[in-house]
Amino acid sequence: MSLDLIFWIVCFVMGLGLVAFTFYQMLCLLDLEADFLNIYEAASQINSVVLPEFILQGVLCAIFLLTWHWFMFLVAAPVALYHVMLYVNGKHLVDVTEIFRNLNQYKKLRYYKLGAYMFLLIVVLTRLTLSAFHYVRNGDDLVHLF
Repeated sequence: MSLDLIFWIVCFVMGLGLVAFTFYQMLCLLDLEADFLNIYEAASQINSVVLPEFILQGVLCAIFLLTWHWFMFLVAAPVALYHVMLYVNGKHLVDVTEIFRNLNQYKKLRYYKLGAYMFLLIVVLTRLTLSAFHYVRNGDDLVHLF
């Protein structure tokens, strides 16, 4: 199998993970707003996926940089830099005592991140499709199957 195709499959799976993490955080915030979760459960559930999301975003951004995919790096870099800024300032975790005061801000942030991740996922899916099409069209490895 082509290394380019494997690269885009890995990036697609990582993009799906980022969308899933952000969507999970949005669901927790919406459940908190609808009073299905209490404050402590919502904060602990959101805080449990914040660092894995930051690490996955950083790894994806680094992969794009190391493989010379400049456009993809430029798409992924603003969110990664924002994550670094949040982590350095110590504002990456949801505070239990301030969650209701900043609920709209938290939701708005997650909506923006979800939009950025969806854009990234669409571009990665497009590149994955093009890579798979070129792999099938060239048929280098398909000769060995018959």
